[in-house]
Amino acid sequence: MVDLQDKNYAPVLEEVGEYVGNPVFMNFCTEIKETYGCSEKIEYSCCSMEPGWNVKFKKAGRTLCTLYPKEAYFTVMVVVGLKEKEAVEKILPECTARLQEIYAQTQEGNGQKWLMIDLEDQDSVYQDVFRLIAIRRKKQVEK
Repeated sequence: MVDLQDKNYAPVLEEVGEYVGNPVFMNFCTEIKETYGCSEKIEYSCCSMEPGWNVKFKKAGRTLCTLYPKEAYFTVMVVVGLKEKEAVEKILPECTARLQEIYAQTQEGNGQKWLMIDLEDQDSVYQDVFRLIAIRRKKQVEK
């Protein structure tokens, strides 16, 4: 199995998927690629919060989300900036209690909230993540 802390070996998406060992990871990647016509960018991060290889999905030069692989699940980071804040807060009451809790507990810095959302099932939280990404994508088109 691939070592996601080894910065000398850049894994491909399928190897990251094998590391996670949960089909939801590859389903998520496939869905985001098909929905937004983008491809993944696998990068090594020295970030103290989440060091190791991660997977970024970008469209039109802007990151839609970043995936941090773990064993059996993964964390999706979605940034809610000033442009998205109003739209996100409008749909928040319709989202799961878990996503509302994550949003409320996430500190805001420089007008942004960096939401870290753990996914292990294709449940309501999974759907909420796609709603957040849709808002992020829509806002960058309206410039």
